[in-house]
Amino acid sequence: MADNKFAAYICTGCGIGDKLDLAQMEKIAQKEGKMQMVKRHDFLCNAEGVQLIRNDIDNEAVTHVLIAACSRRAKCEAFDFTDVALARANLREGVIWVVAEGDTHDEVRQEMANDYLRMGCAELKKIKLPQGNPNKADNRRILVVGGGMSGMTAALAAAETGYAVILVEQAAQLGGWAARLWKRTPFRAPYAEPQDPGVAELVGKVSKHPLIAVHLNSTIAETDGAPGRFNVKIAQESGSITSEQVGAIIQTTGFTGYDVAKLVELGGGQAHVVDQAGLETLAKAANGSVIKRGDGKVVQSVVFIQCAGQRDEAHLPYCSGHCCATSIKQAMYFKNDNPDIDTVVIYTDLRMPGMGEDFYRSAQEKGVTFTKGKVSKVDGTKAGCQVNFRDLILDEDASISADLVVLATGQVPNSGVNIDLPDEDPAKAQQISILNLNYRQGKDLPQLKQGLTDSHFICFPYETRRTGITAAGPVRRPMDILQATEDATGAALKAIQAVENANASRASLPRVGDLSYPIVRLEGCTQCKRCTVECPFGAIDEDEKTFPVFNESRCRRCGTCMGACPVRVISFENYSVDTVGNQLKAVDIPDEFSGKPRILILACENDAYPALDMAGLARHVYSAFVRTIPVRCLGSVNAIWITDALNSGYDGVMMMGCQHGENYQCHFVKGSELATYRMSKIDDTLKQLGLEIERVATYEVAITDHARVAQLINDYVAKIVEIGMSPMKGFS
Repeated sequence: MADNKFAAYICTGCGIGDKLDLAQMEKIAQKEGKMQMVKRHDFLCNAEGVQLIRNDIDNEAVTHVLIAACSRRAKCEAFDFTDVALARANLREGVIWVVAEGDTHDEVRQEMANDYLRMGCAELKKIKLPQGNPNKADNRRILVVGGGMSGMTAALAAAETGYAVILVEQAAQLGGWAARLWKRTPFRAPYAEPQDPGVAELVGKVSKHPLIAVHLNSTIAETDGAPGRFNVKIAQESGSITSEQVGAIIQTTGFTGYDVAKLVELGGGQAHVVDQAGLETLAKAANGSVIKRGDGKVVQSVVFIQCAGQRDEAHLPYCSGHCCATSIKQAMYFKNDNPDIDTVVIYTDLRMPGMGEDFYRSAQEKGVTFTKGKVSKVDGTKAGCQVNFRDLILDEDASISADLVVLATGQVPNSGVNIDLPDEDPAKAQQISILNLNYRQGKDLPQLKQGLTDSHFICFPYETRRTGITAAGPVRRPMDILQATEDATGAALKAIQAVENANASRASLPRVGDLSYPIVRLEGCTQCKRCTVECPFGAIDEDEKTFPVFNESRCRRCGTCMGACPVRVISFENYSVDTVGNQLKAVDIPDEFSGKPRILILACENDAYPALDMAGLARHVYSAFVRTIPVRCLGSVNAIWITDALNSGYDGVMMMGCQHGENYQCHFVKGSELATYRMSKIDDTLKQLGLEIERVATYEVAITDHARVAQLINDYVAKIVEIGMSPMKGFS
């Protein structure tokens, strides 16, 4: 530390200088914060202010910079000093914009600002400038698994950007599901007729592209490694194995149609009842001419049944998105050949996103009949089919006879082995792994409840819980061809981002650009395995002595391992148990007779902290008795911070994180859930300290909760005032 030089810069702009005693704060920075240089500027974020800091870095050998101004989320481009350690003290959004106006509030406002300055200085003392992982992962090739429309689009998008691609397809030819289609729903104007799938054209482009190597009749036998250095074994149908190294992987393995034979009540398995894929086969065989059933009879009447086994807890609980438009397209096959063919679509809801309304109107003009109803039974055992249904418009039972019934069954994703299934589940034995990952958490990508690949659908589409491996197309969520190809392009861009981040030793989302990585003091490790088990991203393995081995390229820098470690031997250069611990200890705690409680807020930097910033922007007033420390994720919160805060005399601790559970919003997937689980065990600690369990509370906060978060704070402060000051103040 002898070679380090610490400097604090206090901004007077945005009303900060009008509301706060900056002379007093300068003294605090010098005497208590031990800053070797303290300067004030009217607008630190303007060119002159930035140059002031830049000059001190270049000419005065400043190595550590504290900016006391606006939130760390504001003016990031202006304060982009990558060659020094940097900390921020939030005086604008965190103090002057949230504390009530009036002379009576001047004292508590100043105390709040002084504490945030102390906290910034304390954090800066424990920060090191991250140097990045010296072990470069520099392979930039991209592996695409699955050669359907999604896979070919992803491969072509990456290749045309200049990246070499390996495309692996299990079948003997490219094209996937789309190759089985006679036509596709319209994806460009005019949106009135079925259009050519465009498979042959795309196959030609992919096959001829000099940067794309195609492996047909092939599967993935094993995947090991990390972004920038995945080792993949490709197994050919002949039995030979090819080993390749790639930088990123895109899984585009598509879907399988729901087994129509399971829909017994709808005639599944009967001779004249087919699913939409079955009708495509008949249409391709007709090649634009009359469509015949399997027994050769020309179809003169056809009934399409929507949501066949979909939005149904007994089969598929979700909507597959494309099926309404697909049935309309297939009804047009018949009408375009012969307008006199009876075509009836029985639906409960018609879902036609985008320009689908035009397509629907076109079908109406052609004479396709749409009937709102609920089908109860289909009998296809005779020469034709009898469809019994409840007419939901007339509210009466009805029936229709038809030569052919088409069931709009749903998409079942080809995701591979579901790690959430118990080992004894017989269904697991029937599943075949797709990626064959050599990860302790399982052979394939984690999945959601319905088997769809778990990509963070709210904030980071395509991203999965395996860093550097993205998912696109119907394996990620139900979608049509247009959505799947757009999805694939996005996944290709994410894969490119992954290889470039790995090459530069930077973190992947959401902390893109972060050069820090987890550092562990193995001499203090107790081999408890909590870090390896709790890491959401499979970034930690174990050596032969069961010590943790960190795979930095897989790491998202969430700090969950740091929060899990009971002996606190895991840290990051710019975020550690000490950087947070120093901050909470730097706060001036009033005595028990002051009437001024102190409440620590540990706020997730991804949702809760932005919500607090927006509360300031919206001028939502909340108590000046709170002190907020942003954390990377609630999963990074170590229990020592809670006990240290309570032992130091804090009257309460609020933890604010993202929503967890089935519809999670946690940017690190499991962090908020893990924190809630850990804090459920804090009651015993509170009781041992003789404290009420209400003194530690955890809240789920969305990024849009700026009004609610202010109310949560005020309600919690009122609760603490009701309980009374902490008896620990006298011992701090």
